[in-house]
Amino acid sequence: MRRRSAGPIFLLATLLLLVALVAPVVAVITAMPPTQAFAIFAKIGGDAARVSLIASAGATLVATLLGIPAGYYLARLAPSLRAAALFLLALPLAFPPVASGLMLIYALGTNSLAGSWLAAHGLTVPDSLLGVGIAEFFVSGSFVAIAATAAFSALDPMYADAARTLGSSEWRIFARIALPAASGSIGAGIAFAWLRAVGEYGATSIVAFHPTSLPVALYVALSASGVREALAICYGFIVLAAVVLATAWLLRRGVEHS
Repeated sequence: MRRRSAGPIFLLATLLLLVALVAPVVAVITAMPPTQAFAIFAKIGGDAARVSLIASAGATLVATLLGIPAGYYLARLAPSLRAAALFLLALPLAFPPVASGLMLIYALGTNSLAGSWLAAHGLTVPDSLLGVGIAEFFVSGSFVAIAATAAFSALDPMYADAARTLGSSEWRIFARIALPAASGSIGAGIAFAWLRAVGEYGATSIVAFHPTSLPVALYVALSASGVREALAICYGFIVLAAVVLATAWLLRRGVEHS
């Protein structure tokens, strides 16, 4: 069935929003040739890219492993309890990134109880790859749980109830019914969690300025070398974001057509 247009006002609002948000990205892409941008990026951002990819992958993996089952549980809570839990999950998103870094240093620094325990087991949070990952997880870890909660809450409970009457366990219902049905929205949540993690600067710079992540490398390049080198790192960010969003879109399309 053919869809009807919503009208010119809605089209105009959409076009203005797209122009406002996409124009700066286009300006960076057209500022220098791709070959030149990638050559500079490989020279000054290669190590930082490795740090960011490893740390953000770890942060996103933990957010996924915890967020999906948490979302499944929260979707079955009473609305008031679910709202309270989601409020707590979203709380880190409201903090300024520098404040998030200070909180993590106070909680996990070498002078804290948890930091002393980690140090006794050979783990150090400040100025370490672990610290980068923890800072990125703190600012992005709630995305998957919030997306999963919304996705699981929107599912028709009829199918799960029918499976229970047939003797299916809760784990089987989760794995065979709920998760496949909600996987498209959850995949989008995972993608946004990764993007938030890999782009985090404030908390990461407080907790672990070294090893240098991509956002920190961008700041250093802009301060020490000028706009040309910083634009090359921006170019790399745009490519990474485009790859992740395109992958998430393709996976969601595959789920919707399966």
